[in-house]
Amino acid sequence: MQLQLLKESGQREVFCGLTSIVWLHRRMPDAFFLVVGSRTCAHLIQSAAGVMIFAEPRFGTAILGERDLAGLADANEELDRVVADLLQRRPEIRTLFLVGSCPSEVIKLDLSKAAERLNQQHRGRVQVVNYSGSGIETTFTQGEDQALTALVPLMPQSTTPQLLLVGTLADGVEERFLTLFERLGIGPVASLPPRRSTELPAVGPGTKLLLTQPFLGQTARALQAKGAELISSPYPLGVEGSELWFRAAARAFGISDEHTTSVLEPLVTRGRAALEPHRKALEGKRLFLLPDSQMELALGRFLQRECGMELVEVGTPYLDRALQQQELDLLPADVQLSEGQNVEEQLQRVRQSHPDLVVCGMGLANPLEAEGITTKWSIELVFSPIHGCDQAGDLAELFARPLRRRGALTFA
Repeated sequence: MQLQLLKESGQREVFCGLTSIVWLHRRMPDAFFLVVGSRTCAHLIQSAAGVMIFAEPRFGTAILGERDLAGLADANEELDRVVADLLQRRPEIRTLFLVGSCPSEVIKLDLSKAAERLNQQHRGRVQVVNYSGSGIETTFTQGEDQALTALVPLMPQSTTPQLLLVGTLADGVEERFLTLFERLGIGPVASLPPRRSTELPAVGPGTKLLLTQPFLGQTARALQAKGAELISSPYPLGVEGSELWFRAAARAFGISDEHTTSVLEPLVTRGRAALEPHRKALEGKRLFLLPDSQMELALGRFLQRECGMELVEVGTPYLDRALQQQELDLLPADVQLSEGQNVEEQLQRVRQSHPDLVVCGMGLANPLEAEGITTKWSIELVFSPIHGCDQAGDLAELFARPLRRRGALTFA
C-alpha cells in the first residue's frame, strides 16, 4: 500500500532524551544515571520525575559550569571527582550510566573515553557505560534506545532458544505478559532492560526479539548484529495490536493458531468490552497527531480502527519502516503521514483542519489550548501502563478524557 508521506524539516518542539531517565531509573534500582550537563538539564529531569533531589533518587547531574563550557577547567578531572564521591556515598550502585547532553556535546566532551577511564579506576566495583541524551538531533524516546544500545555489548552470548522482550514495560504489565507467554507455551522469556542492571539477558542466534515500543531501532539492530532474529508485528497497544503481537510471537515459536486463540480469546473479549464506553466519546472525532514520541503510527491505528476516530494527519519524528511497516499496513490508504517536524507549518495545518483533538508535546499543548483546541500530551503515554488487551480501555480513556473535559466546560 502506498501512503502519502510529507517529509519536513525545520524548527522542532520536543523534549530531549534525558527525559527517558524518568522511567529507566525506576526500572533498574541498582543503576544510577549521571547526566553531564547544565543546571537546565538538572531542572528538566527533576521536574519530569516529580522527585526532590534531597530524596536521593537514582539520577543526578554533574553540572558543567561556565569555566567548563569556556574550556578553562578540566571537565574530565572534575567528572572523576564527582563519580568517586557518588560511589562512596551510594555503595549500592552497580551500573553507572554517563549520559551526554547538549552542553557536553557542544564542548566535545568524550564520555566514551571517560567511561573507559572510570571503568579502570573502579574495576570490580561498578560497570560504567555511556550514551547520549542530547536533544540536538533526537526526540525524547530515543534516550531509552540509546541507553539499551549501550548495554548490548555487555550481554553474554548464547545460542539457547528464547524470547527477548525489548523495551521498558510497567512491572504489572510485564508480569501479565509473562503469564500469557507461559500459557501459550513460549519460554524462556527475558527482558531488556532487566529489573537489575547486573542481570543482563544473554543473546545470540537462538534469540527472537519482540519489541514492546516502536522507537528502539538502534537497539534492535545491535541485537540483530549479535545473531538475534526480529519478530515483525504491530505493537501491543489496544486489543487488535496486542492480539497480533502475541500471535506473531506464537507463530515464531511454532504454536498452533487454535491454542493461541484459546488463550487470547477471553482477553480480547474483555478488552473490547472495556473499550466500548470510551469509543462512544471518541467515535467520529477528528484526530491530529503531531510528531513527538514515535508512537504516533501505533496510536493512530488504535484510535482509528478500534475507537472510530478520523485521522486528519499522523506525524512522526522519524519513520523507521523496518520497525513500523506492520503499523503502516493497518492505516487507511488515504491517511496523510508526515515525517520530521516544521512547527510553524504543522501548526498552520492544525488550525486549518479544525481537529477535535491534537496529540502533541507539552510545549505546544498550552498555546493550542489557549486557542480553544483540545490537546493530549504525548509524553504521558510513555509514563502510563497502556500495553496489552487489559489496558486497552485505559488507553482509550486517556484520549476520551480531554474531550469530555472540553465538553463539560461552559464559556460565558
